Amino acid sequence: MSRTPREIFESYVYAGAVSRDADALAEAFTEDGVFEAPLVPADAAFPRRLEGREAIRAAMAAHYARQPGDGRAPNLAKSAYVLHTTAVPDVFIAEIDTVFDGEGRGEDDVTVSLVRIFRVRDGRIARLRDYFAPGLVS
Repeated sequence: MSRTPREIFESYVYAGAVSRDADALAEAFTEDGVFEAPLVPADAAFPRRLEGREAIRAAMAAHYARQPGDGRAPNLAKSAYVLHTTAVPDVFIAEIDTVFDGEGRGEDDVTVSLVRIFRVRDGRIARLRDYFAPGLVS
């Protein structure tokens, strides 16, 4: 049974941004899946391109391990997204506004806008291009 773009997108977000589960994130990809973050500089700690489920698993586990202990997660109730289907049945685009709550003391919420292009095969991500401001990751 094939999954819908919404199911694929939401499970990807939950595995990554919400639970930071590198195993679940990697399992969202095909065995030969590709993750790309084209705007990230080649010398950045965050991966710019990963090929294969195991490379995705290892690199994202290392990335999550480097994250601060406060685990600041997105506020899903304030965040929003729009999925755009395309003329190509295995491609969809996610337009995302992720909101992080202000840390108190009168600080404003922070909204991070990004675009992800998904190419899927058999209900898994075959290629993901993640376009976001590279300064957001360490």
